[in-house]
Amino acid sequence: MKPTPGASTTGPRPGPAVALGLVILCIEGYDLFILGAVGPSLLSHPDWDVTKSTLGLLGSLTALGMPLGSVAAGWAGDLYGRRLPMAVSLAWLSLSMLLSAVAGDLTLFAATRFLTGMGIGALIPLVTAYVSEAATPARHSLQVGTATTGLAIGGILTGVVGRTMLPEWDFRTLFLFGVIPLVLIPVVWRLVPAVVQDHPVQAPAEAKAGPSGAEPEDSANRLRQLLAPHYRRSTLLFWAATFAGLVIVYGASTWLPTLMVDAGYDLGSSLEFSIAFNAGAVIGTIGAAVVADRGFLKTATIVSFLLAAVAMITLSTPQPRPLLLVASAVAGFGALGTQALVNIHVAHAHPARLRGTALGFSLGVGRVGAIVGPSYLAAVTVLISSSKAGFYAFVVPALLGAVLIGLLRTDRHPSVTERTGAASKAPVAQ
Repeated sequence: MKPTPGASTTGPRPGPAVALGLVILCIEGYDLFILGAVGPSLLSHPDWDVTKSTLGLLGSLTALGMPLGSVAAGWAGDLYGRRLPMAVSLAWLSLSMLLSAVAGDLTLFAATRFLTGMGIGALIPLVTAYVSEAATPARHSLQVGTATTGLAIGGILTGVVGRTMLPEWDFRTLFLFGVIPLVLIPVVWRLVPAVVQDHPVQAPAEAKAGPSGAEPEDSANRLRQLLAPHYRRSTLLFWAATFAGLVIVYGASTWLPTLMVDAGYDLGSSLEFSIAFNAGAVIGTIGAAVVADRGFLKTATIVSFLLAAVAMITLSTPQPRPLLLVASAVAGFGALGTQALVNIHVAHAHPARLRGTALGFSLGVGRVGAIVGPSYLAAVTVLISSSKAGFYAFVVPALLGAVLIGLLRTDRHPSVTERTGAASKAPVAQ
């Protein structure tokens, strides 16, 4: 997209961009994890007759809306700029959560979760692309990773609110907090640029040319560029790795408290494990992002997938309570932290003109995993009576994700070389 006359050429500043992205994704994390927090209350609802299979279906309906939001918002963000799609997505998410809070029956509640999923799906690629374009080159992974920890912080807030208010309060009351994004729309309009532009240290030629430097892109051929030989390998691997990561993220967000209850813990204790899960995601993501900025993005992502597998195996066995809390924290990093690192990979590997579309399609196609994840966990827990089955079900996608990231090549893309300068040694997946 060409800058409009009079548009700033300096781009957004990193500090405000990271702060805004963090707040938006914090609210989004609350909206995402709220279903897991109220899961045990839903199962005991006297009128709605919710079963474990129903809970898995609700999680899958939430995830079903996400690909639509991700693909549409990523494409619109590259075509129209990040500001307008981000403002619309915030309004959509707020209204969807309000409808969840007033839903009078299970059918309407399920429909509102689908609408909420569309809003959640839209915001992640928009925020990631916006912060990526504002980030300081030498601290790109750290700044983008810090913003994406908002998802986990929102999950912590969900656990705190759930532990404070449940089961005494009607679970639908918790959805009223999801209306808060409305107050952020004026902030987005003020801080987010109306046009897409990379960090000013990037050479302008890369922003105007395709991978060969031969021809400019228009909105109609962005997906074709992602599937062209230059990007095809990394595109398909990113899609598959995102699928594996989102099976873990959305399976855990829907099922972790319920799995802990099934393992013999009361609701309050299970929510404590959920809080530890998200706290581990915050700390682990920031630490991994620091390592990634030293040139080890691929290694950090593989290790985080493997840590998810180890943590889930540990959670399935009787352990001292402090060790179980630590394992839950590691699982949080292995789930949310891993997906943040995969998103950073995608942002690194594409210039501004493709970044929103690349993130949107990676998350959109990968969100099949988000759709499958809750129902996959539900099927495992129904078909296998052991309380350990749900935890072991996470190990398969974790190992698959590690293998997929390992298959990425670490060739450097010209846009990243220009953006980071000679001093940066961070590898970029291709």
